[in-house]
Amino acid sequence: MKTLSLDLRERILTAYDHEEGNRGEIAHRFRVSLGMVKKLLQQRKRTGDIAPRHHHSGRKPLIVASHHAHLRVLLDKKSDLTLKELRAATGLTCSLPAIHYALQKLELTYKKRHCTPANKPGPTSRAPGGRGGASSPPSTQRGWSSSTKRVRKRI
Repeated sequence: MKTLSLDLRERILTAYDHEEGNRGEIAHRFRVSLGMVKKLLQQRKRTGDIAPRHHHSGRKPLIVASHHAHLRVLLDKKSDLTLKELRAATGLTCSLPAIHYALQKLELTYKKRHCTPANKPGPTSRAPGGRGGASSPPSTQRGWSSSTKRVRKRI
């Protein structure tokens, strides 16, 4: 969403100062939200300025470019450092997920990979038990009876 131009901000506040309507009517007239009119009035009262505030205002990141370089060096030396160890080594006071996101941004991973191949899969057949009977469910395939299935399995 674009910020309102300074000219439009001035016209909104002039209309409010000349009592050309209440906040809701002024918002409708200038096709802005009621919240925008309220925020403009609060900003003027608090700071005396109605210009748009800096787009990047807010909390600044704790992990900056120099930390990114340090993280990369640490992981090049020892690739199996945990997030806690990385936080301690860099001297950061941020959360562990913040370090995780920084590693993602650098396209680095902290996951320890196994060098051995994965284990063989377990047995894929059913557990041993009785055959057929009243408790076995009927066949769901068309044209196959339970007796045909048994013959088919033996072949």
